[in-house]
Amino acid sequence: MIIKITSSTGKQTSDTESLYPLVLLKMPSHTDYIRKFLIVRFSSIGDIILTTPVVRCLKKQLPDCEIHYLTKSKYSQLLMHNPYIDKCITIENDIDEVITTLKNENYELIIDLHRNLRTFRLKTKLKIPSVTFQKLNIHKWLKVRLKINILPKIHIVQRLMKSLRKLNINYDGAGLDLFAGKTALPEFVKSFTNTFNEYYVFSIGGTYFTKRCPNEKIVEICKSIPLPVILIGGEEDSNNGEIISAKLENTCINACGKTDILQSAQIIQKAKFTISNDTGMMHIAAAMKKPITLWK
Repeated sequence: MIIKITSSTGKQTSDTESLYPLVLLKMPSHTDYIRKFLIVRFSSIGDIILTTPVVRCLKKQLPDCEIHYLTKSKYSQLLMHNPYIDKCITIENDIDEVITTLKNENYELIIDLHRNLRTFRLKTKLKIPSVTFQKLNIHKWLKVRLKINILPKIHIVQRLMKSLRKLNINYDGAGLDLFAGKTALPEFVKSFTNTFNEYYVFSIGGTYFTKRCPNEKIVEICKSIPLPVILIGGEEDSNNGEIISAKLENTCINACGKTDILQSAQIIQKAKFTISNDTGMMHIAAAMKKPITLWK
């Protein structure tokens, strides 16, 4: 089944985890004077993109505040050009890599948008007030694995924004953000886009089999659209990309595993529209304000 969704306001359908705010440590009574924040989300592409309205609204409504963002180094590209983030701090595997640095920053509030054992250890070590979220993991598991949807019918961005209500920060309705900067595209992609004035993107990856469009269906869909297509995805999708592109011949190139996150974002940005499974690339397309068709 294909569902068309709106990308311009961040109201796209998502299987991403549902979150509700839960204050772990007592919020300081002097919230009007909190000005240094550490936002934490370690992974993954889509989930980090979904946190960007929190960053933007906090910075724009408290323009003199300082925002640091802690994530895994492999996802830092998503944040490195974001003008609302003052510093991006990264880890490879463990918070002990940066714990001394974080202690020296003297944060006033941690906004935990991940909530796992790693963030629990982080908050325990830093010993400062924090706001965190309760993941509805059972609800998500039922949705992804069994297609039983009992998730709350409220967009995750709106749920994330609830963490800032004690700071009187409100959602501005401007959707998701991604600032891609200027990154050179691979030559084979530039050659393809120079040959064809218009093209679309098909993001063929998917964490779970149930979230992935079958190769045969992708070929069928692509043959029905009178435009050339660029396939994007991770290295794990490269073989499927070769199978699909071979059946589409000269109207398709396989960029799976051959472009980084920001290069894929630039390909999406220049495309006429994007077809995607429920993946991080879907959220990138939404952040780029591009039309999206979601395979579900």
